[in-house]
Amino acid sequence: MVRFKNDDSAYVGRYLAVVADGMGGHAGGNVASASTVLDLVHLDSSVHEDEPLTVLADEIQAANSLLSELVTTSPQLSGMGTTVTALLLHEQRLALAHIGDSRAYRLKDGRFEQISIDHTFVQRLIDEGRLQPEEAEVHPHKNVLMRVLGDVDASPELDLATFDVEPGERWLLCSDGLTAVLRDSDIEGVLRSTSDLQECVDTLVELTLAGGSPDNVTVAVIEIAEDPDAASAPATAPLSELTSRDNAYRPTAAVAAAPPVTEDESGPRTENTAARDDADDAESERERAQLIRQDLASRPHVLVGAASLATETGEIPIVTKRSAERRAARMLTHKAESEQQGEQETGDSPRTGWKRWLLPAFLTVVALLLAVVVWLGYTWTQTRYYVGSYENRVAIYNGVSQTIGPIQLSHVTDVSDIPVDSLSEYHRNRVEDTLPARDLEHAGEIVSELRDTAKAVLCPPVNTDSPTAAPSPGATAAPETDQNSACGGEQ
Repeated sequence: MVRFKNDDSAYVGRYLAVVADGMGGHAGGNVASASTVLDLVHLDSSVHEDEPLTVLADEIQAANSLLSELVTTSPQLSGMGTTVTALLLHEQRLALAHIGDSRAYRLKDGRFEQISIDHTFVQRLIDEGRLQPEEAEVHPHKNVLMRVLGDVDASPELDLATFDVEPGERWLLCSDGLTAVLRDSDIEGVLRSTSDLQECVDTLVELTLAGGSPDNVTVAVIEIAEDPDAASAPATAPLSELTSRDNAYRPTAAVAAAPPVTEDESGPRTENTAARDDADDAESERERAQLIRQDLASRPHVLVGAASLATETGEIPIVTKRSAERRAARMLTHKAESEQQGEQETGDSPRTGWKRWLLPAFLTVVALLLAVVVWLGYTWTQTRYYVGSYENRVAIYNGVSQTIGPIQLSHVTDVSDIPVDSLSEYHRNRVEDTLPARDLEHAGEIVSELRDTAKAVLCPPVNTDSPTAAPSPGATAAPETDQNSACGGEQ
């Protein structure tokens, strides 16, 4: 099978490695993974303002907000999401942030182990002791994800950890295209027996493709090495090897066929005006893409998949636009800080007078912006719907299943007559975890499907072949069960 679009993105540099596997079908899986990876690459540095784990977690949360913004401006991307597994090296510590079913493995002191935990439905069943690990491979819902970055959860829950590192240990990051085909023992064998990093990733990918991978395959292998510029601080190898391929091919034309996402302008435009605007947009997109390429060129790295496509060809212009805007904002911030520091070094300036009201004015503007953002955020939550439980009944909620302090961001719109206890265990768990819906109509369809499931549980097939035994003389007749009531009142 040939995949016509690569939804994977990955980046490996001197201090940062990240693999993201997008989802959302044709609409936006590649956009989600590319946007997230491009939003994280600026972390590839040895200097951070806060603890590396905190910085990594905050930036991933910011990337999640960016995905929500993309969906707000481009509704056709609704439902897109991405997994993220990222490593950030700082001195002799390695920070790990993870969400989804991409994986992180470690080979250290002769021991090979999976460090990340899959955020899938079957893994939850395994953790609860309701499913054996060997049964998970053939479970019909093994690919159902419980946690991802995307427009569903405003504050996704990340797995965070920090590890001490030593020269010579290896880490492997991969999308589920690899683990869907190769067992952990197969991955371990290749990682142990192959000294060359490029040969290692090539072998893993080739084995996966030979096994008929049903998905894109992305593999990154990182080896910790001594930094020649700082003898006591290990760093990643000069370029840790990474590769990304589709099932059989990755045709450039097919990957580039992902539809661009643009924002429409309101109001009439003449043909000449439209032509000028289109030319200006094309020029600005080229400038933004060039800015990202210059930023990436300033450090050794490997960038693959949809993220590479976004920067090299501009086929996903909204990703390059948002990422470039954030880079430009950071560059202006650093420039302003440098100018302020220079003024302090040269003494008092003639502008000392207006500096007295600059801070209050700035704080006022920030407060107003914060109020607008909060209002817009709350307004957005009221456009969402989901199906959950209310007093043991299946109900439709308007909003998102979150609270901010005492503020509940959702309310019950409709309560059905379906008891949650009447559902199968699988559907009951899904309802209790909430089922997101695109709109109110979609939520109604979900409730209808659950109603059919409840009827199937409560109404076993009636055996019409066996005649009813006549009561023996003198026997007391048992009270008759209201079968019609239990089965929805059907006659």
